[in-house]
Amino acid sequence: MLDDLNTIFEISITFDQIVENLIVAFICGLLISFFYRKTYQGPGYLNSFVNSLIILSMITAIVIMIIGNNLARAFGLVGAMSIIRFRTAVKETQDIIYIFFSLAVGMAAGVGLHGLALFSTVVIGVVSFVLNRSPFLTPSKRDYLLQFAQAGDSGENDNRHLEILNKYCRRINLINVKSVGESESMEYSYYIGFKHKVSSGEFISELKKLKGIRQVNLFFDEEYF
Repeated sequence: MLDDLNTIFEISITFDQIVENLIVAFICGLLISFFYRKTYQGPGYLNSFVNSLIILSMITAIVIMIIGNNLARAFGLVGAMSIIRFRTAVKETQDIIYIFFSLAVGMAAGVGLHGLALFSTVVIGVVSFVLNRSPFLTPSKRDYLLQFAQAGDSGENDNRHLEILNKYCRRINLINVKSVGESESMEYSYYIGFKHKVSSGEFISELKKLKGIRQVNLFFDEEYF
């Protein structure tokens, strides 16, 4: 019984191997963070998340080295780490992919597969970069949420905004119309996609020239479509 207990805490790995695994995990983490910075296009870029990718690779390598081939140690670590609660919501699909990327590479570095860890990091990172930059594989979609209010006494100009929308936009989708306050003013919400090389500033300026149009707001919305 005592011998079985001793095997749980016995780690059959040398100090040199520990250092090598951590260095490889650190290098792979740096490469992953580099590719993440080059491919990220969302609105919420955080330096803390980029740094966390590096640390995550190294921590995963440490966990794998601790577990080794010992099943009892693996169950013990799962139980110990189950007390941790992650409450930060990950909204970007790319962020989830890169978290899993760091975990996988850290596992490879932790078991001593240094060549696999480095090669996979470079290959997957390059593929991610190419897919992100290629206009044929991932065409750029610049869709926006347009909101504006129109006074109820604008008369003949009630539908003039549609002429401007058709002039500048390749895609128009009305999603909401509601009255504003006690007046007869109406608030319109559209999902729009601009035509090629259209200036959003010019579009907003022309829309504001219409009688009764006010409070024009344009928001970028990359999740639509």
